[in-house]
Amino acid sequence: MTDSPNSLLGPAQIRELAASFGITPTKSKGQNFLHDAGTVRKIVRTSGVVPGERVVEVGPGLGSLTLGLLEAGCSVIAVELDTELAPHLKATAERFVPGSAERLDVVQGDALEVTELPGEQPTAFVANLPYNVSVPILLTFLERFESLEKILVMVQLEVAERIVATPGSKIYGVPSAKAAWYASASKAMRVGRNVFWPAPNVDSALVYLERRPAPETTAPKRFVFRVVDAAFAQRRKTLRQALSGIAGSAAQAAIAIEAAGLDSSARGETLNINDFARIAEQLLALGIPTEPSPRS
Repeated sequence: MTDSPNSLLGPAQIRELAASFGITPTKSKGQNFLHDAGTVRKIVRTSGVVPGERVVEVGPGLGSLTLGLLEAGCSVIAVELDTELAPHLKATAERFVPGSAERLDVVQGDALEVTELPGEQPTAFVANLPYNVSVPILLTFLERFESLEKILVMVQLEVAERIVATPGSKIYGVPSAKAAWYASASKAMRVGRNVFWPAPNVDSALVYLERRPAPETTAPKRFVFRVVDAAFAQRRKTLRQALSGIAGSAAQAAIAIEAAGLDSSARGETLNINDFARIAEQLLALGIPTEPSPRS
C-alpha cells in the first residue's frame, strides 16, 4: 500500500484531535501520544506485519500507530481503556485512511481484563504500551492469545533491557524469565523522547518477540512462574534459601535443585527458564503443592 503524506498524525493533528475530544494527556494513564509519521512507519516495518494480517494493538490513544497499521493494509483490533478516546477511533481512521474503518475493531476496556477478542484472532501484537503496566500487559497477552506469533511493543528503555536480558546479566529477572517461556526476545530499536506529546521523562525502545514452543515440562506454568518469582524475590539469596518458602525448608529446596542438575548455592539470575522448569518438576516430585497454602 502506498504511503500518503496526509494519512498519519503529525504534531498539529495530534493537538487538534486532542482539543476537539477535550483530551489532556495524563501520566496516570501512561498517555504519551506518538506524533512522528516516520517513527510510526518504521515501527510498522519493524513489526513485519503484512497486508491483510490481523493485528491487536493496546493503548491506541488518538490513533497514531493504528493509522500506520491500517495504512499498511492490516486489520486491527484496538484495545483502549480510555472511555473518552475509544469512541473516536473509527472516525479518525476513516478521516485519515479513507475506507479503513471497516478493518478496525475497537474494544473499550482494560487490557488486563480482556479475555476475548472479536472476529478472526490476531497473529501479531503491535503497540505503544502504557509504561506503568507494560510488562503485565505483554505477559497477559502472550498467555491468553496463543494465536500471537510476533510481537513488537514499545516500552520504557529500562524495561526493554530487562525483558531481553539473558541469564548472568545484572538486570536479568522476572520479566526476562517469564517472557522467555513464550518467546525469544530482542531489542529492535531505541526511540527518543521528542516523537511524543507530551515528551516522557525517559527514552523508549522497541522489543521484538517471536513465539516459540514453551519448555517441555510436566510442571504447570503457574508453578514454574511461582518458582521464578521466589527466586528473584531477594536477589542476594542463594537458590536454596530463596526457594525454602516453597519447598518447606532450605534442605528440601536443595534436594530439588540438585535433583534438577543445578547448584543449590547459585542464584536465580544464573538460571534460564528451562532450569526453573526442571526445579519446579523436582519440587512437585517431593510432594510440594502447586498452589501456596492459605496461611502463606
